[in-house]
Amino acid sequence: MFGFTRLSAEVKQRRKMAKKLHGMHIKYVMERLVDEDDIIVGREGALIVRGKEFMVFASQHDVFRSYVDDTDFSELLSLGGAVIIGHDLLSGKERTLIAHYTDLA
Repeated sequence: MFGFTRLSAEVKQRRKMAKKLHGMHIKYVMERLVDEDDIIVGREGALIVRGKEFMVFASQHDVFRSYVDDTDFSELLSLGGAVIIGHDLLSGKERTLIAHYTDLA
């Protein structure tokens, strides 16, 4: 009714987490590869939310780009980073990234 739709709890949580991560300064970003070790895919950058998209910007280029509503976020127990799992719009593949960030507060 009136063009409003209810958001699922999962989508609300994803948006809340993306908002929390927005603007975090990245020390480095690693990608978890299947049957291989993690590799560093970028250094010095930021986590950015722009419109409906979530971006990982590091090493002066976009490393990862996905839709917020389709991306899973979880913080590391140390609270010094986050695990980001989603369909990358740049590569067209499902990717798992671990972004380690600094606390500039």
